[in-house]
Amino acid sequence: MYGGDEVSAIVIDLGSHTCKAGYAGEDAPKAVFPSVVGCINQMDADDDKENNDSETNNNNADSGKPKGKRKLYVGSQALGFRRDHMEVVSPLKDGVVLDWDIVDNIWDHAFKDCLLIDPKEHPMLLAEPSSNTQLQREKIAELMFEKYKVPALFLAKNAVLTSFASGRATSVVIDSGGGSTTVAPVHDGYVLQKAVSSSPIGGEFLTDCLMKSLESKGVVIKPRYSFKRKEIQPGVFQTVDVDLPHTTESYKLYSQRVIASDIKESVCRAPDTPYDESSYSNIPMTPYELPDGQTIEIGADRFKIPDILFNPSLAQTIPGVDNFAEISSSARGLPQMVIESINRCDVDIRKELFGSILLAGGTASMQQLKERLEKDLLEESPQAARVKVLASGNATERRFSVWIGGSILASLGSFQQMWFSKSEYEEHGASYIQRKCP
Repeated sequence: MYGGDEVSAIVIDLGSHTCKAGYAGEDAPKAVFPSVVGCINQMDADDDKENNDSETNNNNADSGKPKGKRKLYVGSQALGFRRDHMEVVSPLKDGVVLDWDIVDNIWDHAFKDCLLIDPKEHPMLLAEPSSNTQLQREKIAELMFEKYKVPALFLAKNAVLTSFASGRATSVVIDSGGGSTTVAPVHDGYVLQKAVSSSPIGGEFLTDCLMKSLESKGVVIKPRYSFKRKEIQPGVFQTVDVDLPHTTESYKLYSQRVIASDIKESVCRAPDTPYDESSYSNIPMTPYELPDGQTIEIGADRFKIPDILFNPSLAQTIPGVDNFAEISSSARGLPQMVIESINRCDVDIRKELFGSILLAGGTASMQQLKERLEKDLLEESPQAARVKVLASGNATERRFSVWIGGSILASLGSFQQMWFSKSEYEEHGASYIQRKCP
């Protein structure tokens, strides 16, 4: 038992878009920062230094390191600062970790810079995707116990935590995050693995679609680092472009996405009826001011972009969405995914599942999404089913529902004997995590 009120557990939810970390028992995470990191290969920077000795390049403060080393910049502040040759890399693909070194740095940043704690003193509850493999889980256990020397660990599935956050043990959880959208039925606190379905359409794909659509209309999104604003007369500004030849493509794209995603969150809302060109062509425009001072007008895209969640083939109509072929094969609309998922479950629990469909994740915070989903599901579900889509009215709660579920779970008295402790790890090894965390 690690009970007691002296030490609270730490809850970490590493998503495809942001990493959330904080103390169990609190109602929102203390730290929220991007789960992508900036990465400079010392090789590039050193070669560059030899070529342009005249340029003082402040990134080479670390060039004492052996060549081939890379320096990682974690956190929104470090990423917001433009550096030469800095690539933006994500450690995850489809929720699965590809680069453990980066994940290690992300956890490090969360403990040392954000929460200011020593991981040796706190049990850790980590959220994991429903599709996590045995190998991945053992690797997490190994890192946590060997490197951070945590006293205890627990891995909980995202869908289960969302369910707990809303106070239910059985529900269908639609988790629409940055990288993908997953529909997972949860019954009595366990994910029904055979009925989980996922689609590669998440917030980032929608942001890309919006950027492409704006580009096709001639709107250029200038990243914040690429211009300076000068005051020529009181209250009158002139924008001057700055030439920075060593900025990588991935960093430029990252900076544009930050702006595009803000446009998406400010003006987009799910349409009440399926989108079609003719009926939405003459709707009033909504203005949005870009960081460089130009104001753009956004019309039908406000409804078209969110509707891709319901009708993925809409993405084909946007000029320049190039990776559509690989997405369209596996993408289905939300209502179809939910119904398919429920139909793969046992007949006895289907009725209960239809009655508690939960929306979670950053993309699910979009306006009108809940109402539209409920309407579509009512049309497509069997007559006898009473469909109810539940979503917290508070956007923060929707966005962090996985983390909040973890916070609730780790602070329950009855949960304290469930931890996978360090002594058990030393006795049984990492594979024992499969038995402790179902």
